[in-house]
Amino acid sequence: MNSGLYEHDAAAEGPVRRSAGSSFGTRLFGALTVVVIGCAVSAWLVASAMAPGIFHDHLGQAGIDHNSDQAAHVEQAFGQAIMLAWGLAVAIAVLLALAVSWYITHRVQRSLTAVTTSAARIAGGRYDTRVHSPGLGREFDQLAVTVNELARRLDATETTRRRMLADLGHEMRTPIATLDSYLEALDDGVRDFDDETRQVLRSATHRLERLVQDISAVSRAEEHLTRIQPVPTTTAILITHAVHAVHERYDTKGVALRAHLQDSAAVSVDPDRLGQVLGNLLDNALRHTPAGGRVTVSSRLAGPGRVEIAVTDTGDGIAPDHLDHLFDRFYRADTARDRRHGGSGIGLTITRALVEAHHGHLRAESRGPGHGARFTVELPTGH
Repeated sequence: MNSGLYEHDAAAEGPVRRSAGSSFGTRLFGALTVVVIGCAVSAWLVASAMAPGIFHDHLGQAGIDHNSDQAAHVEQAFGQAIMLAWGLAVAIAVLLALAVSWYITHRVQRSLTAVTTSAARIAGGRYDTRVHSPGLGREFDQLAVTVNELARRLDATETTRRRMLADLGHEMRTPIATLDSYLEALDDGVRDFDDETRQVLRSATHRLERLVQDISAVSRAEEHLTRIQPVPTTTAILITHAVHAVHERYDTKGVALRAHLQDSAAVSVDPDRLGQVLGNLLDNALRHTPAGGRVTVSSRLAGPGRVEIAVTDTGDGIAPDHLDHLFDRFYRADTARDRRHGGSGIGLTITRALVEAHHGHLRAESRGPGHGARFTVELPTGH
């Protein structure tokens, strides 16, 4: 056992600090040893103190004179027998107890070592590390599950962070390159500051501004900083307003938009924020549904106290491996396609955050590419 030293775990990227003092297993085994020896000594002392007196009384009850040679011989034989028997029994009991204690402490120490080693690897960036169930009981199994879940979430967070930084760089590169090239052309006199140049420069700055606004919006929404002001309304009103707001864009692209309002329910929500939710979902459906396709908005009761609003399209569809990541910020199921259509990759992230701020849930379903997609908003009904 090394005290107060730093060791480098080969699987981890950073040093693992070993705290001073003995390990938990050593301390546990020492404590059990003290208990076992203490119990053995206590039993020995109690037997040595009480057994001779009790035996002496029984000799008197049996009619044997306490002062006779026969009584002295019998008491001496009893004392030797009990010392031998108790000594052997205590020794065997102590050895068995220490063996069981060593086995238990070894199992516990091995499990704790696995957890600490895995935690060190996770701290060093090895998020694929997993802890196997030690089989020591529910608490240790739950500890292993918790560590594995922590590693999984850190892995997902790190993946999202890397993708976010890469996408940010890509999103900013095009407008910055445009600004740089046009400004250089103006400086060199190759271009004049005419209406066309002004429009290109303004478009690039607007794109950067929109990206900044989107990042700020998703941060506020995820941190529940977006102020929610719920008022009584119905899902029919929400759907009607949302469809009315986008019907011209649908008509322009040639995509049919239908609303089914037969299962309207009362809800208490912020109409502006839920309008933003439905607007994002309808914009997403329009972006991925070709001309001649169809988008349907409907509502239905999903059980006691719950109602669902579904946006279903007949568009591109979503591959199964993308469904779990659709609501991650800056995630795109089809990067090139979304960039062509101007998607920033965070609209669905904002949508989910707003739905959760209303104590609801948002989920996506699709049978695969070419089979359309369905986004369902589940909300608590109003009282």
